[in-house]
Amino acid sequence: MPEHFDGAERTGPVRIVVVYPGLMGTYGDGGNAVALRARCTRRGIDASIVAVHAPDPVPRDADLYLLGGSENASQAMASTLLRTEGGLRAAVGNGATIVGICGGYQILGESVTDADGVVVEGLGLLDVRSGPLATRAVGDIAVRVAAPDGGAPHVLVGFENHAFGTVLGPAATALGSVERGVGNGLPSTHERARTEGAVQGRVLGTYLHGPLLAVNPALADHLLAPIVGPLADLDDSIADEVRELRLALPAARRRGRGRVR
Repeated sequence: MPEHFDGAERTGPVRIVVVYPGLMGTYGDGGNAVALRARCTRRGIDASIVAVHAPDPVPRDADLYLLGGSENASQAMASTLLRTEGGLRAAVGNGATIVGICGGYQILGESVTDADGVVVEGLGLLDVRSGPLATRAVGDIAVRVAAPDGGAPHVLVGFENHAFGTVLGPAATALGSVERGVGNGLPSTHERARTEGAVQGRVLGTYLHGPLLAVNPALADHLLAPIVGPLADLDDSIADEVRELRLALPAARRRGRGRVR
């Protein structure tokens, strides 16, 4: 995920849409758009960010769409509005990349069932279904993902905070395997290992906050490359240090050190 660059020459800036930040912006996931634009700017690539506020229509012709996390009521409202309005579905049909974080991940799926058995229909862009976990998942998370070119696996880091888990159907593939944390948290119909996130075509969902793309720049570039073509390397030493710190924190806590305020 996503498909390879098709070689077409761009005629305008990379268009990044933040979907319903007022409803789906509880955990600072809007920073993912900032990270994507910064990585373009550092390479001399024009990029623009458009925030679409509910209930305004979602543009059909952007390159990359981001949905963040939210509380349950806001998520249900956003899901209903987006399903009725149809912009994201149309964008996927036009070849856009969609990234959903936490509640945004769940909205992209087929449905979310709450603790009372009430089912909220999703957008159906990912073959996943979400429901309550026995225990809320809160804490640092590390996810091992396979390199798209067959190279060495890469570890994504982030912070998860979700009371619902997600089951993958056969059309979706897990983003990666959980090394630390909970991730999807529910048994999958076709994955035996503990998994995190889901990918289906150019649609990606995950429970990683952080913001995800600021602390995992390799994933940001993986999303941008099919849109703009081959990318020049950047100095990501600061992000690498942050990732190493996040990976080391749980071990430090077990030794009685590394107190986090």
